[in-house]
Amino acid sequence: MTEFLDPPDAAVRGDAPEPEKFKRSIGLVSNFSLGFTYLSPGAGVLSIFALGLATAGPPSIWWFPIVALGQLLVALVFGEVVSQYPITGGVYPWARRLWGKRYAWMAAWIYIAALVVTTTSVVQFAIPFLANLFRIGLSPGSGVVIGLSLLAVAFALNSTGTRTLALVARIGFYCELVGVVGLGVYLLLFERRNSFGVLFDSMGIAADGSYTWAFMLAALVGLWQFYGFEACGDVAEEVKNPERRVPLAMILTIVVGLVAAFIAYAGFILAAPNLQDIIDGNVADPIPEIVRGSAGDLGMTMLLIVAATIFLSAALSQQAALSRLLYSFARDNMLPASRWLSTLHEEVGGSGAVPRNAMIVSCVAPMLITVWLYFKPDSVVAVTAFAVLGIYVCFQMVVLAALRQRIKGWSPGGPWSLGRAGLVVNVLALVYGIAAMVLLAVPGDPTLGFAERWIVLIGLSVVLVVGGSYMVLARPYGSSDAPEDDAIEVANQLRRKQSSASGN
Repeated sequence: MTEFLDPPDAAVRGDAPEPEKFKRSIGLVSNFSLGFTYLSPGAGVLSIFALGLATAGPPSIWWFPIVALGQLLVALVFGEVVSQYPITGGVYPWARRLWGKRYAWMAAWIYIAALVVTTTSVVQFAIPFLANLFRIGLSPGSGVVIGLSLLAVAFALNSTGTRTLALVARIGFYCELVGVVGLGVYLLLFERRNSFGVLFDSMGIAADGSYTWAFMLAALVGLWQFYGFEACGDVAEEVKNPERRVPLAMILTIVVGLVAAFIAYAGFILAAPNLQDIIDGNVADPIPEIVRGSAGDLGMTMLLIVAATIFLSAALSQQAALSRLLYSFARDNMLPASRWLSTLHEEVGGSGAVPRNAMIVSCVAPMLITVWLYFKPDSVVAVTAFAVLGIYVCFQMVVLAALRQRIKGWSPGGPWSLGRAGLVVNVLALVYGIAAMVLLAVPGDPTLGFAERWIVLIGLSVVLVVGGSYMVLARPYGSSDAPEDDAIEVANQLRRKQSSASGN
């Protein structure tokens, strides 16, 4: 049972069979830090800066506020859901309670695939920075070794327990603020070489065609940046007072993430001494050159240390989110080897428990894709786009399920609620999500072959076909009697209990 609910409330919510083994050691700051380091504006900016400028020039920065606003709508919907259902696993239990077990199974299957690929993408973007930091010659072979090592270190830290996860998340958060954001402010104040007007200047991109299309193709800059806030809800059973703190942590993750990403991205643009060369694609790795030119070798070394910490924290947070999803999925007997995956092990020090078996899968799966990318090194951008699309599909499955319940008469029963504005926010979040998915799926370069142009949709189709086939043939949902499609009933029970408590 939870620490702040008595048994009737736990039964209403359908909490985990063994939630008492989790220790509620995560407070608001740590929960926010977990989502923030998963979203990781520092890692996002360091990863996507060169691609964003080459695709749409400096105006690509405006995708940050555009996407942040849309994702804030999604986070508000998620906030109402998690406030009623503060259950480990996030997308899976939310979809199950809002729609049903088959729907939730597909949502979780897609989310698992997307999270595995997301973790792999972050590791791939981290490799050049780690190679520079440790003075390792960068080659396909050394890149694989660095990537596998980063995943192994993240697994080792995660295995020690929730306290380590929270500590590393806080360290990553401080590195983001002091390192990346602080560097951005320094560049803006003391090393600015370009006027603020360049943020509205395409600088020759699509000079012979429509810049609007080029700008649309740069949507990945923002869409890659602003997910990860849902990780705050993935560990809900390990958070103190999650009904109120998790929604707030998700909102803070997006708002603070927007400010941090915008400052860092703008700082690098305005301090770049060779901005046109970067836009023309003549500088493969522009951020180290910008920092070295502005802050010298010491500044460059500090950036690499900060970047290494940020990427490690991001990988740690993503592995944690994936392991909790697998654990939540498996404890409802929805996966092969569910008993093994849903086993909890004592933390180091014996103060709580962690799903260590699920963590093993969360580490090994990205390792396999990392090895595959050794043979397909040009696929990193496509892999990243697939990861983002998969995440957005899952988000919108939850948003759609919430809207379905509202139409049926659901009024969220948790202590955190939007009230009458909930329906409008829900509709706007769905419209935004559909537009985002279209932007992610539309192919860019018309000179590429069919498979290369449509690789993102092909990848999603493979995940859907494989998952759908397994679901139909194996019927994994049939072995679970966990509650489903009970949002209205649970909300009404919670309100009756709250009314009874207030009457007493």
